[in-house]
Amino acid sequence: MVKGIEIRDAHFPGRAPIDAYGNGGFRFADMSHRGSILCLPSGVYGWDMLEGDALTAASLERVLADASGIEVLLVGTGANLKPIPAAVKAALKAKGISSDPMSTGAAVRTFNIMLAESRAVAAALIAV
Repeated sequence: MVKGIEIRDAHFPGRAPIDAYGNGGFRFADMSHRGSILCLPSGVYGWDMLEGDALTAASLERVLADASGIEVLLVGTGANLKPIPAAVKAALKAKGISSDPMSTGAAVRTFNIMLAESRAVAAALIAV
């Protein structure tokens, strides 16, 4: 029996710095991903967010579920800085996570530095 192509949720099981970003995606761990990503202690995941989409607690469900190893969540909001809605900040704070919004480029650079320092950091990065 011939099996078709199996589409799976994008997931890289590990922590990796972001090597490059732009053109609608990211490069990390000698791989590339088209679209937005979540960089969590349990790995890098594809994230169904586009620039301009409303950031909600539901859109960060995987972050909230994986909260035990996260002290700081860097939120790359796209080409420009956009504030994190109060309800989202409250949901993160309830899990002991402080959040810091910035442009995606600034979030990538900050994430790489904090990761190199072995800090308890995660990032939600909207592709640009």
